[in-house]
Amino acid sequence: MTLFLLGLAIFFGAHFYSALRSRAPEKDIKTRLGYGPYMGLYSLVSLVGLGLIIYGFDASRGAGLLYSPPTWMAHLNLVLMIPAMILLIASQIPTGRLKKMSKHPMLLAVKIWAVGHLLANGELNSVILFGSFLAFAVFDRIMVKKRGDIGPGPDAVTNSTMDVIAVIGGLAIWAILLFWLHPILFGVRALPV
Repeated sequence: MTLFLLGLAIFFGAHFYSALRSRAPEKDIKTRLGYGPYMGLYSLVSLVGLGLIIYGFDASRGAGLLYSPPTWMAHLNLVLMIPAMILLIASQIPTGRLKKMSKHPMLLAVKIWAVGHLLANGELNSVILFGSFLAFAVFDRIMVKKRGDIGPGPDAVTNSTMDVIAVIGGLAIWAILLFWLHPILFGVRALPV
């Protein structure tokens, strides 16, 4: 559990710093270091934290059960993962109506993913993991709003093809995770029995 918690502290420490850092050009470390070096360091720290999270999460299986959700919540989680995956894809491609409407689709995707997994998993390590991601996504959404970052602006040009790509890509990733990749990556079947 120690490595798991250390990984969360490192990963979210970097993300909290990024959310709270000054954007004023004369104070912004990203401007002073340069985009490449800053993103390289940020990525390295995040990857170290993520590695510890993955290792520590697996090592902390069996740490205890906080609640035992009914099977229907696992089914609800499967349904919630569909919009989460679609929004995740939408966040990584040029602006479509989905991206414009959701403003910050990555943060919304993380919130949906975290809530769904909290509904379906009552193990201590799961609650800590998904609760941490949910709390950070809520915090970061507040911070981007405070900075005046409204996502794609009202005059942003949208491309409907991007919505089609987001839906098809999101459904494909959802199906691949559901039927094949989830047990390989996470050691747990996504389909409830």
